[in-house]
Amino acid sequence: MFATDSHIPEVAVVILSWNGRRQLADFLPSVCRSTYPRLKIYLADNASTDDTVAFVRRAFPDVHCLLNDRNYGFAEGYNVALRRVQATYYVLLNQDVEVEPGWLEPMIAFMEQHPQVAACQPKLRSYLQRDYFEYAGAAGGWLDALGYPFCRGRLFYTLEKDVGQYDDPVYLFWASGAALCIRAEVFHAAGGFYAGFFAHMEEIDLCWRLQRMGYRIGYCPRSVVYHLGGGSLPQGNPQKTYLNYRNNLMMMARNLSRAERWRRIPFRMLLDLLSIVYGMAHRTPAEMLAILKAHRDFIRWYRKNRRALPRQAVPLCELQGYYPGSVIWQYFAKRKKFFSNLPIKTRLIALNLQDQ
Repeated sequence: MFATDSHIPEVAVVILSWNGRRQLADFLPSVCRSTYPRLKIYLADNASTDDTVAFVRRAFPDVHCLLNDRNYGFAEGYNVALRRVQATYYVLLNQDVEVEPGWLEPMIAFMEQHPQVAACQPKLRSYLQRDYFEYAGAAGGWLDALGYPFCRGRLFYTLEKDVGQYDDPVYLFWASGAALCIRAEVFHAAGGFYAGFFAHMEEIDLCWRLQRMGYRIGYCPRSVVYHLGGGSLPQGNPQKTYLNYRNNLMMMARNLSRAERWRRIPFRMLLDLLSIVYGMAHRTPAEMLAILKAHRDFIRWYRKNRRALPRQAVPLCELQGYYPGSVIWQYFAKRKKFFSNLPIKTRLIALNLQDQ
């Protein structure tokens, strides 16, 4: 895979945790069994109030512990921790991810073979339904014309069974933060995650910025991991709803040109409000209120930050993994439940994986 041992890049697997003792007990053993030769595993603890750090130090003495002084959230928590980690590649891994044996080697070989790729993700399957893709990343992320993220293998809450239909390594719009392999130098050059998100959408925003910088985002299906998901904020939690809606609007404002912002964001906000009406039979009052609060706080954020937002930006239509239509329309109106059913005319660019 590599010419000599001296050519093997250093890899740091960094697991951000907050009060994650129970999940780390279940999932960290598989990570510690990784066979990659130049690997260090780090626990980045976000000021846990339980005995997470003491447990890891006792049960996994080879894991290096990085102690953040407070709970910075996902985005800034990683930024603070990674300033203290030296490696060629970072692999940011959720605390509820189980990895297959030999999971790292294909991703690092993938990155070494494709210098234009700044970040990639493995195939994410469900920990509870192991033959199915997992919500948080599946076989790689896309984005539609109104900023709705979706995945190959997952449209909204419809998860596909993995029968090899997405075993082609391709370019993506975004790679999942549940298991994100990224060049360390590029992560810092891009400014890391945007701290204002706290959690959710930070990896999509980062991947969008990386594409604007001229890099590509890739998918490495030869690496397989299993994600439990919903460990910190489960689906239906009003705080999760709030962060997803607010952060999605912030992400669009941070990456679109001024002309595209004025064309896309108001229509997106209208759809958000319509989703409240549609969701009256499905959402709790707290969830619907969370959407309104998300809009309010986005407007406040926009007023404060509008002068720093880009006037010009790479058009969405020029980015890989962009779907020019509406995934909402295709899923709910036309009943297209699988990624392969979408009328995508853009040719998926398959990447050559020789010698892996």
